[in-house]
Amino acid sequence: MEWAFLGQFGLALAFGMAAMGSALGIAAAGKAAAGAWAKEAKAGMALRFNYIIFVGAPISQTFYAMIVMNKMAGLLSHSSSSAGLMFSIGLATGIGEMISAWGQGMIGAAACRCLSEGEGKGLAFLLIAIGIIETVGIFTMVFMLMLAGSIAG
Repeated sequence: MEWAFLGQFGLALAFGMAAMGSALGIAAAGKAAAGAWAKEAKAGMALRFNYIIFVGAPISQTFYAMIVMNKMAGLLSHSSSSAGLMFSIGLATGIGEMISAWGQGMIGAAACRCLSEGEGKGLAFLLIAIGIIETVGIFTMVFMLMLAGSIAG
């Protein structure tokens, strides 16, 4: 039986799961930002642009997965002998990036609420929190690229 399809499936998993996490994260932060903007507009305040930082942050994990996917695509000629490893790299990348992006969106949603209710105070701390979970996505990408490098190419 030909197992090369597992390697191909791994590519799709990496990107698809990361994109799903990014979409969920952006939706969570976007919903919170819209609520904060509505509150500010109703109060006659200027609308804060800072919320955009938190809404857009989860998109980076999709980019990280794309980098891993492109590396894996260059190794597809070896997918028969390394199908299980390529599938595992794709799955691990997808899970790591999805959870990182989704979590980042949830932190972003809380950050929007914090800035709205705290009159804009605490931005530096909120950016640090966003950066910490971003690191999970970066580590996932780097470690999976290192593992993909072990496939003869």
